[in-house]
Amino acid sequence: MKQKLSTLIAQARGGRVIRTPFVDGDDIDRRLLNDPEVRHKLAGGFPDARRVVLTLHPEHIPEVDGGVTVYRVTPHEGGPAWDAQDFAVQLKRLGLDEDGLGDLREDRGSFLIAATGKAAQAIADLTSLGGRDVDVEPVGESAGKGSKLREVVVPSMRVDVVGAKGFGVSRAYFQQGIDGGKVRLNGQPARASSEIREGDSLAADGLGRIDFKRVVNETRRGNYKVELDVHR
Repeated sequence: MKQKLSTLIAQARGGRVIRTPFVDGDDIDRRLLNDPEVRHKLAGGFPDARRVVLTLHPEHIPEVDGGVTVYRVTPHEGGPAWDAQDFAVQLKRLGLDEDGLGDLREDRGSFLIAATGKAAQAIADLTSLGGRDVDVEPVGESAGKGSKLREVVVPSMRVDVVGAKGFGVSRAYFQQGIDGGKVRLNGQPARASSEIREGDSLAADGLGRIDFKRVVNETRRGNYKVELDVHR
């Protein structure tokens, strides 16, 4: 990040609403975000977004929007088909500020692009791209299947246990993702033995994100019932 996160948090503590451009989510030290006087919101447009916008605001402000919009851009038929790389090349030729552009996804002949600020407005105003007419539709602040609160019972708070249970996949499958570096706990590469706590965020490429809400209770058999906010 161009500015130290501690500096941005101090500015928010002083009463300002602070919003970064898109940054690599793995570069954010999420431990610093646990400040009782400052609230934060991470928005990338996709549940498992790599690039995110961080908004910080004083504790007395109840809620702010994430500042990110996802647009669906659909090229008209005619000419060779584009893939995501072709689309990215055409976007780059527009000279948009790359800090205003987030993740790009291909979706059945269309392209989903997360954007903020002036870059978002420029995309919203597009009628043609690379010599081809395009249709542009705002999808919203979050592209995906949405989130769902789930209560699950787990024998421990290990990342591999909670992650597999929360996403509804086998523990062996989730372990493969951990071994491949595709699972991140609070933005940092996760280890299977790491423990997840209330307020932590667990992201897995291709699966989505789990926000650990709370421990509901401990069962008679020594297991834990936990509440998870699962984003797909």
